[in-house]
Amino acid sequence: MAGPLPLWGLASTIKAPTAEILGFAAHHLELGAHRLYIYLDDPSSDAFDILKAHPKIRVRRCDATWWKKHGGKRPLKHQVRQSTNATHAYRRKAEVDWLIHMDVDEFLLPDQSVADTLSALPADILTARIRPSEALAGAGHAFKAFVPTGPDRQAIVDRLYPTFGSYLRGGFVSHTAGKLFTRTRMDDITIRIHNAFRGDTMNPGETELTAMTLLHCHARDWADFLDHYRFRLQNGSYRAELPATRPADKGGMNLNDIFHWLERDAGETGLRAFYDEVMSDSAGLTDRLAAESLLLTHDLHLTEKTRKHFPG
Repeated sequence: MAGPLPLWGLASTIKAPTAEILGFAAHHLELGAHRLYIYLDDPSSDAFDILKAHPKIRVRRCDATWWKKHGGKRPLKHQVRQSTNATHAYRRKAEVDWLIHMDVDEFLLPDQSVADTLSALPADILTARIRPSEALAGAGHAFKAFVPTGPDRQAIVDRLYPTFGSYLRGGFVSHTAGKLFTRTRMDDITIRIHNAFRGDTMNPGETELTAMTLLHCHARDWADFLDHYRFRLQNGSYRAELPATRPADKGGMNLNDIFHWLERDAGETGLRAFYDEVMSDSAGLTDRLAAESLLLTHDLHLTEKTRKHFPG
């Protein structure tokens, strides 16, 4: 006789408008999350009282008092704050059997229920990776699917993005690593943004969940891309220290190099050329993705889910 389905939850450090926070929370409550551990990177966020009132949400204001208890002062890098808070959520008394760290612009999309997918994993599987699909900006509900590693990967990426494909990891502007479910109740676990460590062992007992994807809404439109561009260039997913797809002596450039080159050469017009080919459907990208069976369409219905889970 089968036992009860596993309980799952997520941890997220968030600085975003209240509507985005509630949409993110509502989507995952709708999927059956048992707990949402939400850490408000803006401690004055109006979302606090709304989230606190929900029985399945545990919310913290990450103010000076919070950081005094967790390291003494607020870490400058948001990646460190995310890892610190996700590890805190993992190490508290376990209320779920599996925990995943996610960002506010990421949404799970399972082929079946999340609990059913996790329940099918053998006991020796301790971590389970979900690969991302990256949203096309301005396309409404269109996403580019993950291109698996293999001998044909770069040729596919080059067909999709004839100008910039050789500089893109898997054709994505943001991460291809995805996010990781980790079984709870293990000792000496530290959660990072894309990985989990048990002591010095990274991602013990890891598998990939092919029956689930992570919808990543990296940029909604051109204005949204520009709004986040400078921060990402200095501190986020376009920062200088991230590796290129190939060594510099073989022509490799990371996104930081590409964006600085485009700005020097053509200013905002250069950035727009990149956006049009790689991030938007305005240059026919949806047709090219469809031809490679890599176009995914899905409406998240966040407004309706928010009304359901946070009425009034």
